[in-house]
Amino acid sequence: MIDVEEAQARILALHAPVSMEGVPLLEAVGRWTAAAVVAKRTQPAHDLSAMDGYAIRYEDAAGPWRVVGESAAGIPFAGQVGPGETIRIFTGAALPEGSDTIVIQENIVRDGDLITLTNDGPETLGEHVRKSGSDFTTGATLIEPGQLLTPARIALAVMGGHGTIAARRRLRVAIISTGSELVPPGTDTGTDRLPSSNAPMLAALMRNLPVDVVDLGIIEDDLTALTAAFNASKTCDIVVSTGGASVGDHDLVRPALNAAGATLDFWKVAMRPGKPLMAGRLGDTVVLGLPGNPVSALVTAILFLRPLIAHLSGASTPLPPRIGVRMGEPLPAVGPRTDFVRTHWEGGALVPTFPGDSGMLLPLSGADALVIRAAGSPALESGALVEAILLA
Repeated sequence: MIDVEEAQARILALHAPVSMEGVPLLEAVGRWTAAAVVAKRTQPAHDLSAMDGYAIRYEDAAGPWRVVGESAAGIPFAGQVGPGETIRIFTGAALPEGSDTIVIQENIVRDGDLITLTNDGPETLGEHVRKSGSDFTTGATLIEPGQLLTPARIALAVMGGHGTIAARRRLRVAIISTGSELVPPGTDTGTDRLPSSNAPMLAALMRNLPVDVVDLGIIEDDLTALTAAFNASKTCDIVVSTGGASVGDHDLVRPALNAAGATLDFWKVAMRPGKPLMAGRLGDTVVLGLPGNPVSALVTAILFLRPLIAHLSGASTPLPPRIGVRMGEPLPAVGPRTDFVRTHWEGGALVPTFPGDSGMLLPLSGADALVIRAAGSPALESGALVEAILLA
């Protein structure tokens, strides 16, 4: 068995990021940038008022002033502000030539075209002014390559003058559910069958990623049928199977991959849950064979499938972020495999979600985070600081 970090590194090394394409920014959220996004314009392009009020020269800060015009956002005042003069100005409007400071409207009284102070005047030059270029200037790098395009970064790219962005193309990910015991969701199971829950779970996990899911259905424990399913997945970027990845007589994923011509990189990871995990290549397709237990399938998908998708999509940091949190209950010592403890929030700390059996979905559905316990870790007291991966 190899450890989790080595398994992650080897999976990401199986394939380089896919080709680039231009993506309209309205459709780009959830993608990763394939090239630096550089500002085509300066923001703000002019000195702007940050408040409703009057634009003045700071050297005339004591007032009074005579109003000679008005400036609104997108409709600037065309003239110049001279000694003792001011213009009515609104938030977001450009300061006219000659002015450099804003007197807010709450601090003045206006009588016709004459305004005077009712409170103290501006204390500093440039008060309530957003200086030109204070956000960014032409040529500045706004978004580095490999960064996730969040709503805020979409807005930044648009403000920088862009309508499209370079990103990696969408991936095609095939899902194969193995097991003669499985039936489609909503189908009567009788007493001997199980609903196939892993494929809908994995599809939901990938819902907000730049992925087109190809569900190849349920494949019974038949070597010929499973080999054919893997062959059918060769048009995809990733094929992920669930179940059949162990070493029992009915665990046929490994021999089916061999029959299809795959090259396996590894097939056991020192982790709990999720030890029977396979990874390799099937032509140009990356293969991931996940365990069949739903808990194991979800944990391994979070640790390996989602990072692989992020890597192929150009993410600079594809692995799930880890945060430091406090435990609200003690934890026992850890055996020879890294343990990913399903936990939930209670009073600002994490507590284990019991029972922790890898076949039980009800406790998993209430979990908020995976607490990471390295192999051989000693027991921990309540209140100990641990690393965790958030599930939401």
